[in-house]
Amino acid sequence: MQEYFVDLHVHIGRSSSGMITKRGTANNLTFGNIAYEAHHRKGIQVIGVVDCVSPWIIKDIEELLDAGELEEVPGGGMVYSDNLVILLGSEIETREKHGCSAHSLMFFPSLSIVKEYSRIMDNHMTNLEYNATVSRLTGQELFDIADSLGGIFIPAHVFTPYKGMYGNCADRLIDIFNLSSFEKIPSIELGLSADTDMASQISELDTKTFLSNSDAHSLGRMGREYNIMLLDSLCFDEVVKALRNQDGRRITANYGLDPKLGKYYRTFCKKCENITELSPPVLECPNNPKHGIVMGVLDRLVMIRDREEPPGDNNRPPYHYQVPLQFIPGLGPKTIDRLIDAFGNEMNILHKASREQIGGIVSESITDMIVGAREGALSFSHGGGGKYGRVKNKG
Repeated sequence: MQEYFVDLHVHIGRSSSGMITKRGTANNLTFGNIAYEAHHRKGIQVIGVVDCVSPWIIKDIEELLDAGELEEVPGGGMVYSDNLVILLGSEIETREKHGCSAHSLMFFPSLSIVKEYSRIMDNHMTNLEYNATVSRLTGQELFDIADSLGGIFIPAHVFTPYKGMYGNCADRLIDIFNLSSFEKIPSIELGLSADTDMASQISELDTKTFLSNSDAHSLGRMGREYNIMLLDSLCFDEVVKALRNQDGRRITANYGLDPKLGKYYRTFCKKCENITELSPPVLECPNNPKHGIVMGVLDRLVMIRDREEPPGDNNRPPYHYQVPLQFIPGLGPKTIDRLIDAFGNEMNILHKASREQIGGIVSESITDMIVGAREGALSFSHGGGGKYGRVKNKG
C-alpha cells in the first residue's frame, strides 16, 4: 500500500461552455482545469469534485471520456493520469428543523450512477441546470438517496455557522439522522475553522473519521487543506475503505489550517465589525446584545461539547497545521509560479524542499515564513464573520 494526497471538496464553478454551476467561484474553475491543476501544480492524487449533479458537468465528463482524457477505473472514479483519480460527487443543501439549512457531500463510483442521481435530484431541486446545490430535502432524505445508489454521504464543514449541521442546525447529528443512517456515515468534514482536537470534544463523533478538505472555490485554493490516505490503489472503493478504516486502509494524517486562520473561528459582531477576543463562548456582542452576530466555531463548540478533552485512546491520525502558500505574506502568484517551476508542485514545496533549496528561489524572509509554517512557528490574528485570520510573523 502507498500514501496519497487527497482533497475531497473542490467545486466546479463553470462548464467548459461557460455555464455557471456554482456561484461565487472563479470563472476558470472547470472540470478540465481542476484536473490539470491537481496533477501539474498541486501534486494532489485524489480530487473529489462536488458539482457533478449538474447536467452541464455531466456533458463535460462525457466529452472528456470520448476524447480519451478521462477513463473510468475498476473500483470507481475517473483516472486523469497515472497518479490522479477524480471522484464524482455533489454538495447539496438540505432543509432541517426550525428552518435551518446545511450542506453535505456525496460521492458515487461511476458516471452512470451520477446520471441517475442527477435524474432523481431534478425532482427535488428548483431549476437544476442553473442551481446545482439547493434542494427541498432533509438530510435524512438526502442520505437515503445517496445510500440507495451505493454512494457515501459526508456532512460538510459541520461546525461553520453558515450551512454546517452543528454550527447551524443541531447539537447532535443523531437529531438529524436515524440511528441506522448515522452509523453508516463514515466521516465528517471539519471545515477550515476546526481541527481534530476541537471536534473530538463531541463524543458521538468517536466512530467517525475526520476529513480536512479545501472547499476550493478557485484553482489556487485547492489543497489548502487535505488528507494523506494509505491505499492499495487509486479508486473510489479504496477511498471508502480508508474513510471506514477497513482492511488496513486509513487516513494517516490530516493537514489543515490552524483554526485561527479560518473565516469563522470566533464570534463576529456585524454592527461593530469586531472579532471577539473574549473567552468562549461569546453569544452576543459585548457592546450591545441587540447587535447581530455571526457565531464563531470555537464559541459554538464550547456550547455543545460534552467533554473538554478528547479521549486519550481514540487513535486519531495526527493533525498538522498547514499554511498554504497563498497565506504567506509577500508571496504573490508570480513567486509561487517560480517555486512550482523549481520543485514540480505545491506538495513538494510544503513537504520536501529544504530551507536551502527554497532560499535559492525566494527572499530570506519568505523562506523563513515557509519553513516557519512547516515547523508551526508562525503566529496569527484569528478570523471570524467571514474574514480569514492572518499570518503575522515568525514568532
